[in-house]
Amino acid sequence: MSYDPLAEFLFLTELQGLKVYDLRGHRLGQVRDAALLPVTHTARVDRFLVSSGWTWWTVRFDQVASISLGGIRLRAEDLTPFHDDEYMLRLAEDLLDQQIIDAQGRKVVRVTDLTLRIRREESHDVLLVEEVDIGLRSILRRLLQGVVPRRVVRHLQALVSPRSIPWEYCNIIEADPLKRLRLNISHKQLEAMHPADLADIVEDLSPDDRSAIIGAIDSEVAADALSEVEPRIQARIVEALGAEKAADIIEEMAPDAAADLLGEVGEETSQEILGEMAAAPKSEVSQLLKFGDDRAGGLMNTEAVLLPAKITVAGVWPVLVERQDLLEELNTVFLTDDGRRVVAMVPLARLVLAADESRLEELATDRLVSVAPEETLDRVFELFDKYNLQALPVLSKDGGLVGVITADDVIAELWSR
Repeated sequence: MSYDPLAEFLFLTELQGLKVYDLRGHRLGQVRDAALLPVTHTARVDRFLVSSGWTWWTVRFDQVASISLGGIRLRAEDLTPFHDDEYMLRLAEDLLDQQIIDAQGRKVVRVTDLTLRIRREESHDVLLVEEVDIGLRSILRRLLQGVVPRRVVRHLQALVSPRSIPWEYCNIIEADPLKRLRLNISHKQLEAMHPADLADIVEDLSPDDRSAIIGAIDSEVAADALSEVEPRIQARIVEALGAEKAADIIEEMAPDAAADLLGEVGEETSQEILGEMAAAPKSEVSQLLKFGDDRAGGLMNTEAVLLPAKITVAGVWPVLVERQDLLEELNTVFLTDDGRRVVAMVPLARLVLAADESRLEELATDRLVSVAPEETLDRVFELFDKYNLQALPVLSKDGGLVGVITADDVIAELWSR
């Protein structure tokens, strides 16, 4: 007899309708669904939901002797009536035809079937969720199930290439935070993604699922991802989150990105979120909200590093270490005179090559180009193009730094037009 590689596997669509037999070989009923208990095991089927007439029974995994296409045979018969359990994840009810996230492929997929592995443990079989099936093969299997014999379905499906995702890379979407907790749903794989990839996933989800994911992941990760999402979708997500959670996330965003986002939501919602924010980020964002979208003040970021013009290169490094949170966005430091007026700026690249005893004023660019907060964006674009700028300080009337516009800000603004 040839070895059947599928003998160790059972598909959910095959499991549904499988007959269940007692110790004497008498039929007790047939499987309608199965469930995991994630708090105890993330992949093992813990419960089989069996129907007999109008009655549904629960069969525990440790009551099962063997599992095959021929049916499930029990080794213990103390069955209990089925009661829905909030700690159970039902395979057919909660997963089949639902959207889940493929964390490995960084995309949203729809579950069309599940592949379950039959594993022998001492004197009994257990069933483990192995893969989520998403391709044509599983659709064919579902269409033919119950119409032709299961073994014929298996023969026909061999003609179609399988498409599946390992169970460990699947991230379940659950809007209810209490149910997420009970089901032990972790979002660590999502939190490890690049923000742009996570943003693409969020945009592919339904409105409810978008807010569920953003609201469930780490606030800093959520802020990075939300910054990559289209403004229209950003606003809808924030409005669905509630003011307190939205404030936690927006506090982690760059002030200019936070101000842009709050400018997209309604005035009432914006004020509610600001009311929940901590004093420092609230002050920065509120300042930016005063400027129009078509002005320099509406495009700038308030985060920057100011240094005395006479400081040496050696004295700069401790300051940059303290402000390392800005290093990814920072390409320029700004120099001030004794009156805290901005008088020059120095590209960071010049510091790397300079001697420790060099003063920053000696490394400054030849000319300080700046604008007022009320300057038009067209003028800002003109200056970046004319002087090949990487950063443009926005100064008050007395020469104090109000904010900074970077080349990235300009590119993003032009791209959105």
